[in-house]
Amino acid sequence: MEPESHVTTCYRHPTVESYVSCVRCERIICPDCMREAAVGHQCVECVREGAKSVRQARTVVGGRISRTPVVTYALIAVNVLAYLAEIVRPSIVDRFAMIPAAMVGPDGLHYVYQSPVPLGFEAEGLVAGEWERLLTSAFLHLEPTEGTFGLAHVVMNMLSLWMIGRAVETMLGRVRYLALYLLSALGGSVLVLLLDDPGTTTLGASGAIFGLGAAYYVVARRVGADMRGVNRFMGFLLLWLLVSAGLTSWQGHLGGLLTGGAVALAYAYVPPGPRRTLIQAAACAAAVTVLVVLALARVGGLK
Repeated sequence: MEPESHVTTCYRHPTVESYVSCVRCERIICPDCMREAAVGHQCVECVREGAKSVRQARTVVGGRISRTPVVTYALIAVNVLAYLAEIVRPSIVDRFAMIPAAMVGPDGLHYVYQSPVPLGFEAEGLVAGEWERLLTSAFLHLEPTEGTFGLAHVVMNMLSLWMIGRAVETMLGRVRYLALYLLSALGGSVLVLLLDDPGTTTLGASGAIFGLGAAYYVVARRVGADMRGVNRFMGFLLLWLLVSAGLTSWQGHLGGLLTGGAVALAYAYVPPGPRRTLIQAAACAAAVTVLVVLALARVGGLK
C-alpha cells in the first residue's frame, strides 16, 4: 500500500495547491502571491514589511523626493479656476482681493477709509477683520477695470509658476514647497500692507513666485550647482522687480522674495539629523508669527 502524498496549499489561497515557500517566513505561496527576491521568492506581506525598513530617499533639505510636481500643478489649477470664477462673478475680487482699509457706502460704491466709520458706511478689508485676504489675494488675477490685462496677468504668472515651481518642488519636497509658497504669498501681502497706500487693491501670485525664485537661488548655492544659469535667472527676476515698480505692486514682489529667501535659508542650512524637520517647522512658525505681528500692528494703526 503506497503512502498518501501530503498536499500543501497557499496560505492566502487555501484552495490553490503549491509547493513553493517564502524564503523569509517559509509560508507556502502560490504563483499569484510570489514576488521575486534576490534569492527565491517572498510573499506579499514580507515584501511589504521589507519596504518599510528601506530608508526613503530625501531631498537636500530633508523632504521626500517628488518626481511628479503635483503641488505645482494643483496651484496652477486653483489659480486658473479662481480666474474663471472671477469672470463669472466679479464680486469675488471685491471680497477676496488684498485691501487694508476701505469703506462701502449706502450706494454700494467703495470709498477711502475714515476712522471712525461714518454712519451708513461699512468698513471692508483687513480693518474689518477680513484677514483671509492676505492669502486669498494671491490666487486672484482680474481687476474689474483691467479688461484683457487680467488674462495676460494670469497667463504670465502661471507660465512662471510652471517653469520655476517644478524645479523648486523637486528640490524641497511637496510639504516644504507648499509651506514656502504660502508663506511667500503672505509675506508679499504683509509688505503691501506696510508700505503701500492702505486703500490700494492688490492681487496676483507674483509675490509667491518671487519667493520660489529666491528659494531656487538659495538651494542651488547650497548644493553647489553651476550658478551661471541661476544668476542669469535671478538677474531677470530682479529686473522684473524693478520694472514692476511702475506697473504692479513691487511691494508684493519684494515681500515674497524676502520671505521665500528667509524660509529657504532655514530649509537649506539646518544640519541633517533627527530634529531637522522640527527646526524647519519652527522656522516657518516663527516667520508666520513675525508676519502676523507686523500685520496686526499696522492694521491697529489704521483703525
